[in-house]
Amino acid sequence: MKAILFIALLTTIFVVSTANKKPACKIPLAQVPTQWITMVDTCTNKIREQIQAEISAAMTYMAMGAHFSRDKINRPGFAETFFKAATEEREHAIKLIEYLLLRGDLGKGFEPLIRDIPKPQNTSWTNGFEALTEALRLETKVTRLINGIIKECENAAINDYHVVDYLTEDFLGEQYRGQRDLAGKASTLGKMIKKHGALGEFLFDKKLLYGEL
Repeated sequence: MKAILFIALLTTIFVVSTANKKPACKIPLAQVPTQWITMVDTCTNKIREQIQAEISAAMTYMAMGAHFSRDKINRPGFAETFFKAATEEREHAIKLIEYLLLRGDLGKGFEPLIRDIPKPQNTSWTNGFEALTEALRLETKVTRLINGIIKECENAAINDYHVVDYLTEDFLGEQYRGQRDLAGKASTLGKMIKKHGALGEFLFDKKLLYGEL
């Protein structure tokens, strides 16, 4: 009986000590050929900067949405518009990250990409017109950066036509339509405020909320 108890005790000690040890086996990294990774560093870095700009724009739009959602402001139309814009910018950033992964390279990795994102300069706005005009400036900056990537990647030394086609087809058209939409909204709101004062912004907000603009 004592021998059985002794064997059981040794077995228990062995199982516990084995469970506390980390597995000695370590799977080595696969040696995958890298010849298929053809994007040059200058293009990769430009797209990384664009990802940061898109996420920064999303954060600014989130700040705008939160501002107009405050009980003292209470402009649900503006809030919904800017929260929707924040989602779109975030989706753009994800698409660009996926594109870099498609081409086989995130450059310096993911952590510094997120760490170095510029924070929004403003967290409050005097009125809706000020927010719309800042949004237009923000979209203009994003568009200019996209054109900068295209210019960099289509030069004779690089000629990465796939990057150029991807950005032109999937991004530029949407950017130009968005800029035109913001410019039109700002123009209409400016006229309504000039004619009706604070009531003009209130009415404009209702039109935004019910999709009439």
